[in-house]
Amino acid sequence: MAFHEIRFPANLSFGSVGGPERRTEIVTLANGFEERNTPWAHSRRRYDAGVGLRSLNDVETLIAFFEARAGQLHGFRWKDWSDFKSCAPLATPAPDDQLIGTGDGETKVFPLRKTYVSGLQDYSRPIRKPVLGTVVIAVAGDQKIELQEFTVNTETGEVTFTLAPDLGTRVTAGFEFDVPVRFDTDAIQTSVASFRAGDVPNVPIVEVRL
Repeated sequence: MAFHEIRFPANLSFGSVGGPERRTEIVTLANGFEERNTPWAHSRRRYDAGVGLRSLNDVETLIAFFEARAGQLHGFRWKDWSDFKSCAPLATPAPDDQLIGTGDGETKVFPLRKTYVSGLQDYSRPIRKPVLGTVVIAVAGDQKIELQEFTVNTETGEVTFTLAPDLGTRVTAGFEFDVPVRFDTDAIQTSVASFRAGDVPNVPIVEVRL
């Protein structure tokens, strides 16, 4: 799948609506009980970019971005303003925000992830598109220096250490990240008159698997 390492204009995604989507298959038995299963290990995000448009200049920017991606053909980065950090939205990413692995003395590559916890349950989300310059790493609480002690692949979300972390050490990370997405339509319909009257075009965006 073709993917363009470019972010949808953040000022336009700021007013968008959307969030995670799950797929659950529910079978109601003859006795009234239910069996519930899911074919998805991970959730998928959906958004509507049309809600964030505030002027005709924004519409022009959207159309230019849409044309450059050839509609649904090429994926791109999306900033989800409600969930784009390893920490709380108003906090600053810290090197101990997320546990991304445990050292074994041999492994040098660790994929970034974010864990969501509620009660006794948790979900670990792979982070494929970290934002350049925002990733901070620590091993056993000791913050490491980027380019000297580790590097980050912002296209895959993998952290590679110069020296493998020692056996049993906690490898943690803090970061900002984008969501890999594509347009979920091959057509954008706009009207100057309706836009000025308060109507905005529907511009569906869907997360893609990488």
